[in-house]
Formats: sequence, structure tokens, C-alpha cells
Amino acid sequence: MYDIQKIREDFPILQREVYGRPLVYLDNAATTQKPLCVLDAMREEYLNVNANVHRGVHYLSQQATDLHESARETVRQFINARKAEEIVFTRGTTEAINLVAASFCLSQMKAGDEVLVTDMEHHSNIVPWQLQAMQRGIVVRHLPITDDGRLSCLTDNGSVSCDSIATFLTEKTRLVSLAHVSNVLGTENPVTDIIRIAHERGIPVLLDAAQSAPHLHLDVQQLDCDFLAFSGHKMYGPTGIGVLYGKEEWLEKLPPYQGGGEMIDKVTWEHTTFERLPFKFEAGTPDYVATHGLATAIGYLRSVGLDCVEAHEKALTRYCVEQLQTIDGMKIYGGRGSVVSFNVGNIHHLDIGTLLDRLGIAVRTGHHCAQPLMDRLGISGTVRASFALYNTKEEVDALVAGIRRVSQMF
Repeated sequence: MYDIQKIREDFPILQREVYGRPLVYLDNAATTQKPLCVLDAMREEYLNVNANVHRGVHYLSQQATDLHESARETVRQFINARKAEEIVFTRGTTEAINLVAASFCLSQMKAGDEVLVTDMEHHSNIVPWQLQAMQRGIVVRHLPITDDGRLSCLTDNGSVSCDSIATFLTEKTRLVSLAHVSNVLGTENPVTDIIRIAHERGIPVLLDAAQSAPHLHLDVQQLDCDFLAFSGHKMYGPTGIGVLYGKEEWLEKLPPYQGGGEMIDKVTWEHTTFERLPFKFEAGTPDYVATHGLATAIGYLRSVGLDCVEAHEKALTRYCVEQLQTIDGMKIYGGRGSVVSFNVGNIHHLDIGTLLDRLGIAVRTGHHCAQPLMDRLGISGTVRASFALYNTKEEVDALVAGIRRVSQMF
């Protein structure tokens, strides 16, 4: 049984009021709230196990190291990586993609070589490649999407057309980097097909899993992706911690992203050699308390059950779309997975979000760090409601009632 009230009790912030009204938090694609078990685990470590990891022979350092490396193993199991050495801790999805962009382009690409992204990418999977384009002369190409927010290279049954995608996978393509799930449309891309077709041409693939890790089962061996990135704060963990998964053979090939402590084997004035995986990519003191928090969040997700979470959130999304469609002037973009983006008539999305806020309803407004997607859709931005495992049908009703009230005001 999916006991939503019991789940909500794990998140004290959901009990508070905003402007004298019960908080309705629907901005989960930006960041999720944290359950008590995550907060308690991090507080406990700071109180009783706080010491720098890997470097000390004393008891606290050894205990903190055990917790840190246990978290790495928890992540490995969560995404079914072959080895813990394939799990690199970063500050989030953004840093993970920047790491791959910098190291891959430095060692595997030259001027004129291409990286392929899509029209629905978050800026974190566009700008790092544009920086490399400016610095190294690589070319950033993008797969177009249809008017209903799906990749244009799909067949009628939703699979990828080899002929269509072949136009974009050229002899100069060195990497495909794409969102697993769109943060605006909720579209789940057919990544298994794309990975297979890319691999047939010897092209590795990076998946931005920031919006899929909290909602879907991830199995990197089944997906066969070469890299995968996600963030802790979008899956009930702390901010400032994320994960880069990389196949061992690729991580071995790539040079370090940053230099400093922890990632070295030996340093002399003449030469430096680097640590084994994954430490050569983890320069400096890691956020070892946040890794413990992330592992606790993963444990929490598992205790609820990802299958149950996915079913609950998709049911909320379907219900939300059905209710929103009864409002005059409603335009919905995507409305899949756990995300519903929309506009109402000529009302500016910022005005809708601001007035909903006064009703205690927290939604996102703007371009959602996806301006090229907004340009493709011919709009400046949207209102976005995004659901998590603790949201309820009653909260959807409050959102719909709030939008009706705002519409009447205009």
C-alpha cells in the first residue's frame, strides 16, 4: 500500500504554511524536500564522525571513510554499475557533465569534431559543450523535436529511425549527450535505441539523468550508456552532491578534470602521477557528509519503492493534465512523466506563478534553463508543476483551483 500520509510525515516542511495557507510544493524538478532520515543522518555524522576521509589513520577518519565509501557502493547498486570505481562523486549533474566535456574534448576530440545533443536539453548539457567549442573548435549539433515535444527521429511506434538519426550521426560525431527525461516536457527519450545506434557507429553516449534518477529505475549495464550524471538534491538528498558514472575503460582514458589533493599518486617538481579510479577525478576534500546523505536518500527511495513512486507520480500527472484541460485558454507542453508545463491565454507565466505563490502554491516559472527549447516552442517561458512521491491529488486540485482564480482576475 502507498501510504501517502505516512510518507508526508517524513517531510516536516510540508506541514508549514505560506502566507497563512498550507504549503503546496510543486517545484520538485528544481529540488525536492528532504526526509527526516536524511537530515538526521547528516546531523549524526557532523556530531559524531566528522573527520577528513582517506587521509587519516585515526579512528574518526577511518569511520568517516567507511561511510563515504559505503555511500559509493550504495550508488553503484542503485544504478547497477559493475564496479564502485565507476562512480565519481561530483557537486551535481552540472559538474559531472562539465567534467566529461572538459576531459573528453581534451583527449578525444579535435577542431571540427562534433558532439550531438537535442533541442530539449537543459543548459547544463548545452553550455559546457559550447565552452569547448569556443576553446577547441568542436561543433555542437542538435537533434530537432516535433511540435508535441518528442524527438523528430522517431517512428510512429516510438522507436528511433536509423535513417533519420543517421543524418546527425556523421563521421565527425565523437559523442552523443542527451537528457534521459526532459525537465520541461517530461518526455522520456528512447535512450536505449539511441545508445545502440550510436554504439554501432563507435560513438559513446552520455545521459543526463537528473530528471530520471528520482523517478525511474536506472540500470547502466542494461542501458549500456558510457556516462551518466545525476544530482542528489533532486532525489531527496542534500544539495552540492552528485554522481558521474563512467564505464571503467572510458574513465581510464580520460585525463583528470581538476588537480590538487586526493587525486594524486606522487608529486615531484618534474612530474605528477595520478591516483587510481575513481579518485583521480575527485580532487580536494569531498563532501563526505553529503555522500552519506545521498546514500540515505537512496535508501529511503528504495524503502518506498521506485515502482510505486513512478506509478503514483504518473497518476498525478495524468490527473493534473485532465483537470488543467478544462480551463479556458490552457496550453500544455508535454505533460508527461512527473512534469506539467503550461501557459494560460495571454497571462504571463511570471504573473501566474506570483499569484499562485500568494495562495501557498509553489511552482516554477520562466525558461527552466532551457532557452533553446523555449525558442523552438515559440514562447518565452512556462509555468511548471512537477510532482514528487509526497504530492497528493488534493494538491493538484488546489493548483487547478488557484489557476482558475488567477484566470478570472485577468
